[in-house]
Amino acid sequence: MANVATAQSATPRDIRKIVADLGYPTDWNWAWENYKPTIIAIAREYGLKRHLEIGGGRDPLFAPDEVRALGFEVTLNDISAKELSLAPSGYAKVQCDIAAADAPEILGKEHYDLAYCRMVMEHVPDVARMWRNIHAVLAPGGMALSFFPTLYAPPYVLNRLIPESVSRPLLEFVFPDRKPDGDNPKFPAHYDYCFSDESRIVPMLRDAGFSEITVLPFWGYSYFWKFPILRQIDAGFTRLAQDRGWRSVSSFAYVIVRK
Repeated sequence: MANVATAQSATPRDIRKIVADLGYPTDWNWAWENYKPTIIAIAREYGLKRHLEIGGGRDPLFAPDEVRALGFEVTLNDISAKELSLAPSGYAKVQCDIAAADAPEILGKEHYDLAYCRMVMEHVPDVARMWRNIHAVLAPGGMALSFFPTLYAPPYVLNRLIPESVSRPLLEFVFPDRKPDGDNPKFPAHYDYCFSDESRIVPMLRDAGFSEITVLPFWGYSYFWKFPILRQIDAGFTRLAQDRGWRSVSSFAYVIVRK
């Protein structure tokens, strides 16, 4: 990775302009491949140095050498002491529940310039509280990005409706690394406020105190790839939903907010 400094532009670009310059389509593969570049671009554009990675655990977004090269200060947060213990050294680490009432005091009020998380929000029972806490720990002008799966994509509806005792073996069959001893274990999901439909999520974010809100939807996933016929039917429906912009059945979203 190039050695770049975190420097704010004289006139920061709008968030949609930043992601457009990264080549934003609405395809889910782009969302995964460009999560890190999007965060770097936002941090550089707005001069955001002090970072909080929520749910960073065993798999931080930035390796320690990347943190140093980019000039960031990264604090890892996770609800699990075990997950934090599996993270490499070289970070500040804070164990707490991001949606707990005392999270802002534990993490530090107005202490961070940028907070972000990937595949965390769906596991939080009280997402409105989570966003209020994020707002509390951000410095004035601070920003946050959450990357999460969205309802009502069929795999997540099934995961929400089917008991954990059934959904866990199914997921582990398709993705062996999701087993408890794998690299990406499955955690219970609630999907609270996991929507890309702006009418359903923006009012909550405004109530949390954010003044600038961008919601970017994505379509597609690989959950049905082992199931012939179902795979083709689902792929056709997903293409139609993507072409028509049906956010009610999107698969993922970026929510990017500014305090």
